[in-house]
Amino acid sequence: MKLGKRLAQISQLVDNQYSHIWDCCCDHGFLGANLLDKNLDATVHFVDIVPHLMQALEAKLEEFYADKRTQWQTHCMDVAKLPLKEKPGKHLVIIAGVGGDLCGRFIKHILANNPSSDIEFLLCPVHHLYTLRQTLNHLNLNLINETLISENKRYYEILKITNSPAVQAHSISPVGEAIWQFSDAQSSANAKAYLSKTIAHYQRINRGDNDVSDIIAAYEGVKVAPKNE
Repeated sequence: MKLGKRLAQISQLVDNQYSHIWDCCCDHGFLGANLLDKNLDATVHFVDIVPHLMQALEAKLEEFYADKRTQWQTHCMDVAKLPLKEKPGKHLVIIAGVGGDLCGRFIKHILANNPSSDIEFLLCPVHHLYTLRQTLNHLNLNLINETLISENKRYYEILKITNSPAVQAHSISPVGEAIWQFSDAQSSANAKAYLSKTIAHYQRINRGDNDVSDIIAAYEGVKVAPKNE
C-alpha cells in the first residue's frame, strides 16, 4: 500500500543502522509494513494499546509477511512500557499521530525505564510542538534533523532525536530552526503558512490565566529564509 506524504517522509528517515524499530501507536500498521518491505536488518515491532487493532494487524502480517516472520513482532501494550532493555542493540522508536504532551510523557518513561539503551526517536506529533521541544531539551536529548511537511492542508514537524552523545547532533530549538529554511517556492510557502498559523493559534488562546505571550514572541522572532543564507 502506498503511504501518504507524512508516513512516506518518516519512512525515508529510517536507515539501516538499527537492531530494533518500534512503530508505536501503529494503528493499521502501514508504516511498519513499509519498513518490512525495505528489507532492513532490524526487527520491526508493531505497538498499539488497542487489542482488536493488534489482533487484526497480526492476522494481516501472518498473511502477507509470513516469509518474514522472524523480522516482526506485535505488542499490545502501553508505549511508555516498551521493553527496550530486554533487546540488545540500537533502537529507533517512532511515535506519530499523537499530541506533543503525550509524546513527551512516552519519551520520559521510555528513557527512565531503559537508561542504558541506545535510542533514537523519530517523532511526528499532531500539536503542542513547543511544549514537546521543551521537554526534549529538559531530557538532554539532541536533534539529528528536523523537517516540515504539508499533507491534506495540515502541517507536520518531523524530528529525529537521540540520547547518544556520540552521534553528531544539535541542541533542540523550542521553535525549530531547519524547518524554517526553504529550498524552493513551495517549501517557502509552507514554512510561512505554518508560521502564520502557529502564531495565530497562540494568539487565540493568549487570554486570562493562559498567558502564552512568551511563546508568541518566540515564534514572531522566527525568520523564514533560504537554506544557504
